[in-house]
Amino acid sequence: MDFSSPLCRSPLSISRARTRARRWRQSRTGTAVVVVAALMICTTAWLSLVFSGTTARCWHRFKNWEGSPHTVQWKPHSQKPNRNGKDDGIASLSTAPSLQMGRNRSLSEAERWKVAAGLTLDHIVFGIAGSSQLWKRRREFIRLWWRKNSMRGHVWLEEKVDDKEWDESLPVIMISEDTSRFRYTNPTGHPSGLRIARILLETFRLRLSDVKWFVLGDDDTIFNVDNLVHVLSKYDYNEMVYVGGSSESHSANTYFSHNMAYGGGGIAISYPLAGSLFSILDDCLERYHKFYGSDDRLHACISELGVPLSRELGFHQWDIRGSAHGLLSSHPVAPFVSIHHVEAVDPFYPGLSSLDNLKLFTKAMKVDPMSFLQRSICYDHAGSLSFSVSLGYTIQVFPGIVPPWMLERSEMTYSAWNKIHNRNEFDLDTRDPFKSVCKRPVLFFLQDVERQGNTTLGTYVRARVKGDLKRKFFCFTHSAPLPYVESIQVLGYPLKKNWHLSPRRLCCKLNQTSDELLTISVRQCEKGSCGSFAYSM
Repeated sequence: MDFSSPLCRSPLSISRARTRARRWRQSRTGTAVVVVAALMICTTAWLSLVFSGTTARCWHRFKNWEGSPHTVQWKPHSQKPNRNGKDDGIASLSTAPSLQMGRNRSLSEAERWKVAAGLTLDHIVFGIAGSSQLWKRRREFIRLWWRKNSMRGHVWLEEKVDDKEWDESLPVIMISEDTSRFRYTNPTGHPSGLRIARILLETFRLRLSDVKWFVLGDDDTIFNVDNLVHVLSKYDYNEMVYVGGSSESHSANTYFSHNMAYGGGGIAISYPLAGSLFSILDDCLERYHKFYGSDDRLHACISELGVPLSRELGFHQWDIRGSAHGLLSSHPVAPFVSIHHVEAVDPFYPGLSSLDNLKLFTKAMKVDPMSFLQRSICYDHAGSLSFSVSLGYTIQVFPGIVPPWMLERSEMTYSAWNKIHNRNEFDLDTRDPFKSVCKRPVLFFLQDVERQGNTTLGTYVRARVKGDLKRKFFCFTHSAPLPYVESIQVLGYPLKKNWHLSPRRLCCKLNQTSDELLTISVRQCEKGSCGSFAYSM
């Protein structure tokens, strides 16, 4: 007999079974009600979130971002002051779908003209690293290139100087913050590197209006500000851009980095990159307490942001000593932007003091900024002479026909900053000086230059050098180039505004006006080669 059958159960057991079944059904119904209610609540919350105004705008921006490349644009004037009434230094971000992330930082031709038309000196803020002890002398260098009515910037010193040592023709003097809280453990450097590295941060904190570029340099750096604007116009200032040049010294580049911009030659940093550095710089400086100076610290922090160096040949760190003739007479085909260590080299023009020498140098630079130090090569086949013209500096006249590839190389008239005088020490295309005095060029140095309408007229006078007497006795008389010419006039024609975007060496033409005077015309090459323009007499 099956005792599990309901027929064999007692009335009490049957009643208990029915009670349990009823409770189980009630429990299951309650659970289902709770689940359905939770689902309804979640659905309502989700729908309200999706169709809210803020979410709709975010979703719209996300779809735009997903469908097209974009970049991040810094807005320098959308910040709100903090509780103390001061700006907290954190820039806001907004998307700019028209700019592409990850593209080449150099602009296309159409974009470049659009940027160049809008970029002026007023969009650039200079941060000049100075020393209170050297300020009385170094201020004269800054005075040569600074334009008080069209430029913005500051000289950052470690301590105050006498008010009489400043006038309105110079940048405003600022005192750097104390950096003693930072570690500095490099055994050969100086802690001032920390102070100089933070000039960018302290300048950014000033929140000046309409800033597109920050340019850092030293108080013994000469800037060609017109060419600086042209060079920076090649880049999109809405992106994170790091512009500058390497050192001439191979040892320096190997020790620090071949991809580091040297601050003496000038470093240009776009506003978005400066904004990113602002938020990380102090922590980054603490991480690199073993580094030597300011340039390598900035480079390390910029590298952490994934921004490479955009190298420009016109920025000159000038890590050389002695005569700079070999470098100045073979400047690359690129706009001259800056020169550093002007006190560490011999005067460029013979017979002038250090300051007068720089006054003539900057005068030639201002008269014709674009063609300044640009090289042209021409020949006198009848007289078997070669001419190498460095506008605003010198003319070299070589006996015989010297090919252009040799004249374009930098003559080793200098030693490196570490006093090594060896061709392998320089990351340049160099050549040794001619050993024979009979093969050395006759030099004509700039005496004066002026603008005549759209052209420039420079007068170059013959230099008396040490080897002249030896040449007279050991070389045949006819081998000395231009024995009766005492001065050469160079007539420079204006260059096209974008000549440096597809650089070519300038062309020149010779015109013997008399036995004592030679005239050279220099202009931009036409399409094709220089042709007869370079080889006629």
